[in-house]
Amino acid sequence: MNEDTVGPPGEVTSSTLNLDTVPLGTPLNWPIVDSDGTLLFDAGAILADAEERKFLFDNFRPQRGDVSEPVDATDVIDVGKPDLPDPVTIKDMHLTIGAQIGVRPQSGGAGPLHPCRIIGFAPNEALFTTAPLLEGRVMPLGVGENVEVVAIASQAVFRFVCTVESVCPFPFNYIILSKPGVIQRLRARKSIRVRARLPVRYGFEETRKSYKGIGLAKGISGLGMSLVAAWTLGQVGDRLRVSFSLKSKDADTHIETSAIIRNIQKGGASEPALHGIEFDRLDLTQQMAMKVFVFELSMLE
Repeated sequence: MNEDTVGPPGEVTSSTLNLDTVPLGTPLNWPIVDSDGTLLFDAGAILADAEERKFLFDNFRPQRGDVSEPVDATDVIDVGKPDLPDPVTIKDMHLTIGAQIGVRPQSGGAGPLHPCRIIGFAPNEALFTTAPLLEGRVMPLGVGENVEVVAIASQAVFRFVCTVESVCPFPFNYIILSKPGVIQRLRARKSIRVRARLPVRYGFEETRKSYKGIGLAKGISGLGMSLVAAWTLGQVGDRLRVSFSLKSKDADTHIETSAIIRNIQKGGASEPALHGIEFDRLDLTQQMAMKVFVFELSMLE
């Protein structure tokens, strides 16, 4: 065992792990995280055999999650700046009644987008929307407050800033937003799936108690992902539980949901298996997070 990595309580000097310091067949005494802090295995999880441990070190940079160290700046995803074509008008966006948008206070800087829907347009191009939700409750917004809006239209994703002109509790909770300021077109919706490298914890629907292993998403869309694992996780039609984080410049969203295995490409002996999985229980907030993440990531391709 590497004494510089794992020593007596209170004497751990490094979070670095290697094959010798990750036990097999016994519960972990500490969580394992990737180099950016993403959780890979909870404390108490059990790595089944050397094949699973090899997959862990081949695809990630495992570290102890109970030891804090500075994050390497090279690990931070930079989604770049949005394209700035000719000025876009609200008519150019082709938004319709019922279109899904995400809203966040501009004063809060980077933060999650809160979902709502467009319910009307005024002649002066003000927008009527349902009240954005925060943890299932109406998000508190004040008249005169500036908000950033991301709109998912039929052909592209747009970002702009509006001012809250009115907050209305009757006959239901809705808000009125001013005419958008400068509208930025983020990306035409041409690529359904983008390349990615996301650690994904998986479990099996019937257990529901803990996640059993770690896989790697190599492609992702708003509807599913290509998931590589150390072995075949089931048969076509079987259901998995998956947990992963979407990290970008503007948001950090954790997704926990279920998915159905739609196809499997088995590797050779001691080689990983590739699973095509389809999400089947994404709520509105998760759907918004997935769409925005995919389109932001596609700007790098």
